[in-house]
Amino acid sequence: MGKGFKKKRKTLIASLLVLVCMMQLWGCAKTNDEGADIRVGALKGPTSIGLMSMMDQSSKGETKNNYTFTMEASADTLLPLIIKKELDIALVPANVASVLYAKTEGQISVIDINTLGVLYMVSADSSITSLESLKGKTVYLTGKGTTPDYVLSYLLAQAGIADEVTLEYKSEATEVAAVLSEEPESIGLLPQPFVTAALAQNDKLSIVMDLNEEWNHAQGEGGSMLVTGVTIVRNEFLQEHESAVLHFMKEHKESAAYANENPAETATLVAEAGIIEKAAIAEKAIPFCNITYIDGADAKTALEGYLQVLFEQNAESVGGALPNEDFYYISDEK
Repeated sequence: MGKGFKKKRKTLIASLLVLVCMMQLWGCAKTNDEGADIRVGALKGPTSIGLMSMMDQSSKGETKNNYTFTMEASADTLLPLIIKKELDIALVPANVASVLYAKTEGQISVIDINTLGVLYMVSADSSITSLESLKGKTVYLTGKGTTPDYVLSYLLAQAGIADEVTLEYKSEATEVAAVLSEEPESIGLLPQPFVTAALAQNDKLSIVMDLNEEWNHAQGEGGSMLVTGVTIVRNEFLQEHESAVLHFMKEHKESAAYANENPAETATLVAEAGIIEKAAIAEKAIPFCNITYIDGADAKTALEGYLQVLFEQNAESVGGALPNEDFYYISDEK
């Protein structure tokens, strides 16, 4: 057997080995890029509106991952499912995510912000045009020690009028809406979609103040944002299925954009999901629900400062301590 043949044979074997290795690498890459079964939990409220298109596509088998969605009325029902590892991803109030991080000793991470502020001042009193115009007035809002209370108290303090405004607490948003119905000149702080429902019932009422704008003014350029809802993932699931989580994030971003661009179609899905009873009210409310998608370093900046404000008012509102850096998931691939 000649030397030339042996040389060609060695070259052929080497080429085959390289081809096999490349195929194995391609196979691994393909496996990592595949979707996964993901159990997603959400609350029946504004934080879930950005999920509607994704839920609809998932039901038709049009998503990369295979999703199972669970909708609950309160965080108290949703959180145990995460702790018991019965959910992989969940959409929860921003401060609740921080509380859960503390309870699980850092076993969850925030992957995106899904909703910014949904709080608005509603009244028939046209003289209310700024925080300063609340001097000597009474504002009706939901329970003391809740997020609306912390947010408003912070803004009043920043405006230097905390001692000049009376806060009258009600147990539920529907009670605040009832006061506005009986006394339109009174001032109520309400979240969406209760704002839209109150305006629909009484044409004398209008939105006199957007707390997002007041928050941004108080924080200044480059400051935090008024955050309502975030999306969290169990770290154990993230480590095992990071590619699938990244697919979820991509699909969530597209779904949130769809909600903002197609409020009528989204409103129908919202009503079908039981988030807002009437599609007509949902359609009017969606543009004011501040549905968004923010991830990475921008989400960290927006959320960090917001939690800091809550922490300074009541440390327990964020779980007793501010989360560490690993609370914020920032992918190298994004």
